[in-house]
Amino acid sequence: MGSIYLIRHGQASFGADDYDVLSPVGVEQAQVLGRHLADMGLVFDRCVAGDLRRQQHTATAAFEQYSALGLPVPPLEIDSAFNEFDADAIIRALLPDLLTTEPDALEILRNAAQNRSEFQRIFALIIERWLAGTYDPPGLESWLGFVERVQGGLQRILEAADNTQKIAVFTSGGTITALLHLITRMPAAQAFELNWQIVNTSLNQLKFRGREVALASFNSHTHLQLLKAPQLITFR
Repeated sequence: MGSIYLIRHGQASFGADDYDVLSPVGVEQAQVLGRHLADMGLVFDRCVAGDLRRQQHTATAAFEQYSALGLPVPPLEIDSAFNEFDADAIIRALLPDLLTTEPDALEILRNAAQNRSEFQRIFALIIERWLAGTYDPPGLESWLGFVERVQGGLQRILEAADNTQKIAVFTSGGTITALLHLITRMPAAQAFELNWQIVNTSLNQLKFRGREVALASFNSHTHLQLLKAPQLITFR
């Protein structure tokens, strides 16, 4: 059987003006991941990422470790199907209705870096509304539209693959969640409960034969745990 390794990007710059940049911790996480994959003897036939910088930087930082060891590195292919959902657009679209029951939500979101637990609570409420699909204004990518986009990316990989290949996909937590939903058929709300637990640079393995795909492992971050450095285990 072939394997697809879904890899969440390293820690991004939460609370900064530009989130789509790896933090110094994120770069280190990616480097640790690369060394771990090389130590495992994993050689990839293909490497795919979305077109977000944090996804691509995670891929290049990880595979720099391969190059340093003289191991083969596949060219980085870009497929925007593996981009994260647009959290900012969802917040802008769905926040106004939420303010009737959560009047402090706007202030909490503006100061997210200083109030992470409250940010997570408000963000989870917004995502709950997005999953329901009853609050979506025209032009916003719906949950169902997002799932369809991600499914298209997976299908393109499978169509071009044979059953012996190992394929790395550098992506984001929401994309991994959508694939969990598709492959295991768990309800969207349940999938998002798992989403909040996905660690930066964690490995999620899919096994495939033809068009048949199964989940083999979820949220493995042994490469970080072995370092006994809690600061490297991050969720955003």
